[in-house]
Amino acid sequence: MIMNFASNLWDFMIGAFIIFLFIMWIWLLISVFSDLFRRKDMSGLAKVIWIILLLVLPYLGVFAYLLSQGSGMNERDAAAMQATREHLRNTIGFSVADEIAKLEALKAEGKISADEFAKLRAGLV
Repeated sequence: MIMNFASNLWDFMIGAFIIFLFIMWIWLLISVFSDLFRRKDMSGLAKVIWIILLLVLPYLGVFAYLLSQGSGMNERDAAAMQATREHLRNTIGFSVADEIAKLEALKAEGKISADEFAKLRAGLV
C-alpha cells in the first residue's frame, strides 16, 4: 500500500517536471520567434533560415538562437520597453517637469520625506 503510494507520487512528480520543461520550452520558442520577427538588423533570408531551423530542429534551433543571439535579445527588449514608455508618456502628456513640481509640492507639504523625494525623482528620469 505505501509502496504503491510512493510509486504514484514519484510518477506524478516526474510527469509534472516533464510538463514544466515542455512549458518552459514553449515559452522559449515564443520568445525566440518574437525576437526574430521584431529584428530590423537581420535580412529576410536570414530570418527564413532561422525559422526553418526552428521548425525542423526545434530544440536545437532554440538553443542555437539563444547561444548566438541571446545578448542581443536583452538589448532589443530593453529598447522596445523604452520606446513603449516614451510612446505612452507622449500619448498621455507626461512631463517630467510637471511631475517634479508635484513632488516638490508634496515635499513642501510634508507628505513625503527628502529621501522619498530623491528616490521618486530619480525614478522619473
